[in-house]
Amino acid sequence: MKKNSPVSRSGRFAGGPAADVARFTQSVSFDWRLWRQDILGSMAHATMLRKIGVLSRAELSAVLRGLDSIALEIRTGKFRWNPGLEDVHMNIEAELTRRVPAGAKLHTGRSRNDQVALDLRLWLRDEILELGREVRLLQAALAGLGQKNSSVLIPGYTHLQRAQPVYFAHHLLAYVEMFDRDHQRLEDCFLRVNVCPLGSGAIAGSTLPLNRGLVAELLAFVDAKGSPKLSQNSMDAVSDRDFAVEFCAAAALLAVHLSRLSEDLILWASSEFRFIKIADAYTTGSSLMPQKKNPDIAELARGKSGRVIGNLVSLLVLLKGLPMTYNRDLQEDKERLFDTADTVRATVRIITAMLPHIHVQYAACEAAASDPALLATDLADYLVRKGMPFRKAHHVVGLVVAVAEKKGRLLNQLTLAELQSVDRSFGRDAPDIFDLGRAMAKRTLVGAPGTKEVREQLARWRRQLALSGVP
Repeated sequence: MKKNSPVSRSGRFAGGPAADVARFTQSVSFDWRLWRQDILGSMAHATMLRKIGVLSRAELSAVLRGLDSIALEIRTGKFRWNPGLEDVHMNIEAELTRRVPAGAKLHTGRSRNDQVALDLRLWLRDEILELGREVRLLQAALAGLGQKNSSVLIPGYTHLQRAQPVYFAHHLLAYVEMFDRDHQRLEDCFLRVNVCPLGSGAIAGSTLPLNRGLVAELLAFVDAKGSPKLSQNSMDAVSDRDFAVEFCAAAALLAVHLSRLSEDLILWASSEFRFIKIADAYTTGSSLMPQKKNPDIAELARGKSGRVIGNLVSLLVLLKGLPMTYNRDLQEDKERLFDTADTVRATVRIITAMLPHIHVQYAACEAAASDPALLATDLADYLVRKGMPFRKAHHVVGLVVAVAEKKGRLLNQLTLAELQSVDRSFGRDAPDIFDLGRAMAKRTLVGAPGTKEVREQLARWRRQLALSGVP
């Protein structure tokens, strides 16, 4: 049986764990990623311990120097992680204690339970801020592609059938709106992540006069007024993983939006649509068919959404039956959380990079948008303006469509006499309805895909993204 370090096994145990137990229970193979946050938390905790008299000034200086040197070794890849010490916390503390005798005092008033809760919150705060910035860049790329092709019209689809004409930019701006809600959810999630749990101990705090507010301030767990944000219940603080679930939920919805955007790009790039071409650098070929050019980036983005959704479900199932408070099951939260952040951030970045390398095929878009059937609803609106109830107008235009189909002609190829054979309400101005430019100009409602409205929405997003610091 392998002897373990004194810092990871209490005097309660006669010896270390069996080798297979050590392998099964270790988490340092993945939680080493928290090293920076663990060291920052330890520095803040040590500073607080000096403030309350547990550490002397010299001991604090020695501890901080020791932590700095360990951080440098980890950053440069020279630090040797020991799986026998279970996790990132014990690896760093054991090494610090080996170098600095005062390191043995560092764990005063804290437990790995509140320590890992702190590290996760510190780590996730950074991830949320970076992901939020990346989402803004994605929005800017979408708005930029829309602006570059602001005059292009395409069919809008319902049930994947041609419905009504919209500007290509309007379609892209729909995703800008979706991703804006994602950004708002991340901001909201940040508020609940940004709460300091340190000082909660294993379950019941400490009898020592710990200054939790000082630690929170040192680690920037503060509100808009600079007041420290502290967990208010020690049992909740060490067992709470709501913040991780909430992030994974926000990330899962973001991944769904990325998947929907990817599906549109995949369809538009197909030979059946031909609305766009994706540059060679962001496509792949076939190992068998030399003519193929596959939108693999978009397909992988679509596929990775399932992975992110799965991580959310895993976390929910992990938590659903746990009694208060900390249970070792919670060790399983990190890989799911890490994978979600890694996957969704990588997907946002690659889609953002691909968008400027998409070329819109004007001729194919124009041919599709010129289908007069897209303006059938406009023809019904024409009858409504003449006083006809919409339900009747809808029925009348349906009869007109049937006439056109029977005669093998497009709607705009029917004569006035043929229109009036269906209903005398059609006047000489009825064929004007099929003027696509005029039809788009009439769509003036807020949020509609009208010419003026889309131009204003593009300008609004340029201003809003600029205010967010996105060029």
